[in-house]
Amino acid sequence: MADFDFDVIVIGAGPGGYVAAIRAAQLGLKTACVESRETLGGTCLNVGCIPSKALLHASELYEEAANGTLAKLGVKIDKMSLDLDTMQGQRKDAVKGLTGGIEFLFKKNKVEWLKGHAAFTSPTAIDVGGKSYTAKNFIIATGSSVTPLPNVDVDNAKGIIVDSTGALELSKVPETMVVIGGGVIGLELGSVWRRVGAKVTVVEFLDQILPGMDGEVRKDANKIFKKQGFDFKLSTKVTGATVKGKKAILTVEPAAGGKAETIEADCVLVSIGRKPNTEGLGLDKAGITLNKRGQIETDHDFRTSVDGIWAIGDVIPGPMLAHKAEDEGIACAENIAGLTGIVNHDVIPSVVYTYPEIAGVGLTEEQAIEKAGGEKGAVKVGKFPMMANSRAKTNHEPDGFVKVIADATTDKVLGVWVIASVAGTMIAQAAQAMEFGATSEDIAYTCHAHPTHSEAIKEAAMAVTGKPIHM
Repeated sequence: MADFDFDVIVIGAGPGGYVAAIRAAQLGLKTACVESRETLGGTCLNVGCIPSKALLHASELYEEAANGTLAKLGVKIDKMSLDLDTMQGQRKDAVKGLTGGIEFLFKKNKVEWLKGHAAFTSPTAIDVGGKSYTAKNFIIATGSSVTPLPNVDVDNAKGIIVDSTGALELSKVPETMVVIGGGVIGLELGSVWRRVGAKVTVVEFLDQILPGMDGEVRKDANKIFKKQGFDFKLSTKVTGATVKGKKAILTVEPAAGGKAETIEADCVLVSIGRKPNTEGLGLDKAGITLNKRGQIETDHDFRTSVDGIWAIGDVIPGPMLAHKAEDEGIACAENIAGLTGIVNHDVIPSVVYTYPEIAGVGLTEEQAIEKAGGEKGAVKVGKFPMMANSRAKTNHEPDGFVKVIADATTDKVLGVWVIASVAGTMIAQAAQAMEFGATSEDIAYTCHAHPTHSEAIKEAAMAVTGKPIHM
């Protein structure tokens, strides 16, 4: 250790990086974390997961009051209005509290915060603000950023053509909004502004929204969102955008080619995905090369091709999810400390925080059949509608279903998909069951509290063998 300033330097203080730094320090390693933002927490806490959920929650409450949902439950509000400044203020308060909490945890665990941008000068040294730091181990956890769309220039300051960061900061409700991309981020932020009054159109290049999710979930979600007022232009590509005055003019055409048309909107949200943050890191001086997708390849233990350099989170292959990065951060720190850190990448849940929420873990039905060589009979599926669930019915939440996918021979659960008001919470049970190698029978014979939404998971598991009770 005498030859190095630190045992571990983590580059990036997002969900993966700050967790890795804290865990490394807990394990007795002298640890530093490099972060150029004014606050810790990365994209997720500053301009991603956390602020978007603050707006989603507030806008959901507003819509319940504004559209008469509360009145139907006997909660009558004679006068109400939207105070967008206050709604945005509580978002900022949530971010401030959580990012400040990480700074406290750094101090508590004696993690040194190196403020600035890091660039490798060799495999064992980095430069941060003109100062050199050496470490026995480096963990690259620099996350990802918004993928640009050709011929569509984002300018968050104007608030007309924005990315996900700009969509959080709008100072007034646009009358019309076009969301480019029917994925998770676009649907969540589109939901926020639709609830408070915007007319939202989603333009998606593929023939269905929510790529990567189970086919039935994608179709049902499309119907639910249409019912809520979303307009969808599927199999459509955006070829350009211009700003005229305070309006954006989009040019679109069929994805397969065809006649172009224009769409006018007060605000356009570009949300077509994210790309790894690897530029400016001096990876060539560290001896690291990127794959064709601009990612850093690692082995099962998160080692890169260079001894002593590790990588986690959005910069390596796999889903770009905060909780995946967190688990990888813990595992990577444990591996560096000589322990055995493991992440089961087959059991990483994903959630869309719309209303209702959409969640899944494991294989889709399509993936399960493909993995079985295309034999549909190799997979068993059980479904249960939320409208038949007593708690959902009591809460007037009829939309959605639970779907359990199991191996037809072993009954082992291969995947679980949920559309429900609390799907994000429900999916944890499914993930834990799959981590323990559960069968659908294991879930079906586990007593679930009544009345809860989670009973639908039990019923869907019972439906795998064709024996649900309440359907």
